[in-house]
Amino acid sequence: MNHPIPVPQSAPPIAPPAAKAAWSVDAVLALFELPFADLMFRAQQTLRENFDPNAIQRSTLLSIKTGNCSEDCSYCSQSKRYQTGLETQRLLSTEEVLAAARAAKEQGSGRFCMGAAWRGPKEKDMAAVAEMVKAVKALGLETCVTLGILKDGQAEQLKAAGLDYYNHNLDTAPEFYGDIVTTHTYQDRLDTLKSVRAAGLKVCSGGIVGMGETRRHRAGLIAKLASLDPPPESVPINNLVPIPGTPLAERTAVDIFEFVRTIAAARISMPGSYVRLSAGREQMSEAEQALCFLAGANSIFYGDQLLTTTNPGLERDQALFAKLSLHGV
Repeated sequence: MNHPIPVPQSAPPIAPPAAKAAWSVDAVLALFELPFADLMFRAQQTLRENFDPNAIQRSTLLSIKTGNCSEDCSYCSQSKRYQTGLETQRLLSTEEVLAAARAAKEQGSGRFCMGAAWRGPKEKDMAAVAEMVKAVKALGLETCVTLGILKDGQAEQLKAAGLDYYNHNLDTAPEFYGDIVTTHTYQDRLDTLKSVRAAGLKVCSGGIVGMGETRRHRAGLIAKLASLDPPPESVPINNLVPIPGTPLAERTAVDIFEFVRTIAAARISMPGSYVRLSAGREQMSEAEQALCFLAGANSIFYGDQLLTTTNPGLERDQALFAKLSLHGV
């Protein structure tokens, strides 16, 4: 006798904050504390309501100026305050950037991100960066830069050059930030994001998991991002890659399930944003990456190198996409 297959019962609907109300830390923490299967179910529901669940946005990241940064971000190999063995590099030429951008486009990336190790760009650097943006944009790629803290008028200059996204991560929760960075404030970061929005640019902003923060701090980071008006269009979630010579070199890796919970909380609280599985992906197994995609991550950095750390090679990513029936955009 055939028995009917039982229909799974949906988890109770989540109660998001009222329209235009901020996500509180407690509300995001409640997401973290859901049973794992319920959290994954809700994150996957949210993903499917807003995106093609089998499509992954691909971005390539290039360091256009490496090392000798004045700031003391405890996770960063590019600070001149730490002895990390990093070879410093001058600002690249537009021709060098264009060659990398062409290769990225040929390999399937849709967005090209350019990062410079500065507290913020000097006016003399802005013309060169604007030229790079214009040239990359002309290839038909989305453009993104991360240049640090912007001064008045600089976001407008980047917008005029054709920039699409400005990346400036909040890194962590406000109350933990001082344990990680002391040479600029959390408000400095928020002010830069405000100026980016005012100039009409899209925002890319996320943070880092595994710096010694608590779960509440992780919830605080997600709540702060989700409460920006509007939330960032792109939200990179980085898993700390401990760099020898930095103050965080001996940090213990966060449990993968806690990392996946962070991805899921970002997806549910920022339903219309691309949530990017960013630094630390090379240290993850295929199964761990698959969990992150199930939790709502729908963007990756694509290519062999991030700013100063390695990334899974193209062949590895293509093989994983084939196993999971994913396609890149």
